[in-house]
Amino acid sequence: MSIDADRLKQYTMLTWGYKQGESVALMIHLGVRLGLYQAMDGAGPVTPGDLAAITGLHERWLREWLRSQAAADLLVSDEGETFELQAEAAMVLAHVDTPTYAGGVFAHLRDPQVADGLANAFRTGLGLTYDGQGEGSEQHVEAMLAPMARALLVPRVIPALEGVVDLLVAGTKVIDVGCGTGLAIELMAEVWPNCLFEGYDVSERAVAGAQKRFDGVDNVTIYLAGAEELPPAQDADLIMTLDCLHDMPRPDLAMSAVRKAISTDGTWLIKEIKSSPDWSKNRRNPMLAMMYSTSVASCMSSAMSSADGLGLGTLGMNPAVVESMVTEAGFTRFSMHDLDDPTNLYYEVRP
Repeated sequence: MSIDADRLKQYTMLTWGYKQGESVALMIHLGVRLGLYQAMDGAGPVTPGDLAAITGLHERWLREWLRSQAAADLLVSDEGETFELQAEAAMVLAHVDTPTYAGGVFAHLRDPQVADGLANAFRTGLGLTYDGQGEGSEQHVEAMLAPMARALLVPRVIPALEGVVDLLVAGTKVIDVGCGTGLAIELMAEVWPNCLFEGYDVSERAVAGAQKRFDGVDNVTIYLAGAEELPPAQDADLIMTLDCLHDMPRPDLAMSAVRKAISTDGTWLIKEIKSSPDWSKNRRNPMLAMMYSTSVASCMSSAMSSADGLGLGTLGMNPAVVESMVTEAGFTRFSMHDLDDPTNLYYEVRP
């Protein structure tokens, strides 16, 4: 067998690069957890001693962490003695109120036992539910989705839906299916307090978090239930499924339930990952490897957590699939919105 030395070097560096990413992710976790990025935000160049004085943490440990972050190009350092968090890096790692903030994704490490469950899923075909994906999985999901939701949901997405803002101002019934810990409901309830909000989710931990979030709030009710359990009352003027249909074992049954729950003139807002059935088009996505890995670890795992699961996975709900499935469920009006979200598309669906 003839071995190409340059190609061997390429695969070696590529493979170890992913291992390096795992190690850097742990360092980012520590930076978020210990408040190091926020301590450095706006401080200019700092030494390990400076950061120790600011945070009360051990100087020697901080020196090694700072050098690791500079080596990863997340901090700037010319000589390995002073380190600066640039303003643009701070927007990604320190500013929790910006849509570019990514530090929250690293706040919760996965339970090592999840890997055992995933390995078993390859043998049995049955994936892990979200509650089976480790302690803190509900916070991880919110941390990943929250920055863009805060930036877009109320200011851009809802106003793009024909006539919906007027209904919300007047007060109407809103159902959030797959509500998680309740962030979307919270954002909307602050602006449209006259509405009655209901959230449905199958994750016990997420529902517990949402119920705690809305403790004492009169116009929000959270149910531990799946989409299939929506009451067929046809009285909800707005139903939302935000980045969750591809996680469901049976999104087709969920869609049928939404059709029975929505009012005659109601609006169904669907948020789903941008994707294509064409592999070559998906390859243009610089985060494609992460998305497929996330699908194995989380989205497809949930979508395969029952024996009859369709297993669509993270990239399984491309526009053609969404339109075909909602039409099959009995909806007749379908439009797509691309609203400056680099990851997601938004669909406006009506009976």
